[in-house]
Amino acid sequence: MDSIIKRAKQGDQEALAQLLKEHYSFIVKYMWKLSGDEQVAYDVTQEALVKAIQKIHQYRGKSSFSTWLIQIATYTYLDTKRQLKRRQSYENKEKARLMHEPISASLPDEWYDVQEALWKLEDDHRIPILLKHYYGYDYEEIAKMTKVKAGTVKSRVHYGLEKLRKELYSHDRKQENG
Repeated sequence: MDSIIKRAKQGDQEALAQLLKEHYSFIVKYMWKLSGDEQVAYDVTQEALVKAIQKIHQYRGKSSFSTWLIQIATYTYLDTKRQLKRRQSYENKEKARLMHEPISASLPDEWYDVQEALWKLEDDHRIPILLKHYYGYDYEEIAKMTKVKAGTVKSRVHYGLEKLRKELYSHDRKQENG
């Protein structure tokens, strides 16, 4: 194992790939137990392995390689958790603010339904929709901001709006039957 680590630290991509492959399932299982969420486990593992690749030169061998990876994965998980907490806090504050704004009396009830449905969208869809339809940016500008191709932006806006329509339709149906 030490020779693989040494080669990986010297820039041997195959050795690094082998090293990470050998530890991948170990880290995923650890993350799954830590988070209780399969998708979070895979996401955090991917992010932690990217950090390990970037920091392989910093591995000093004072602990086992798996211990070093666990440390990176744990800090990555805690960072992810903090980001999620901040995001949820912001969303909750924004929801409360929108519900209590003085201008809210002039807004139709459907506006709140649209806002709720928007918050349910994945960032990949919500961001381009907001930039396009709320802030008025064109597809090229959004592509530059989000670092994806303009065609991808158009696609995300299109599919995001479809998801919004479905969410609003199901919300309307629940109210009718409710």
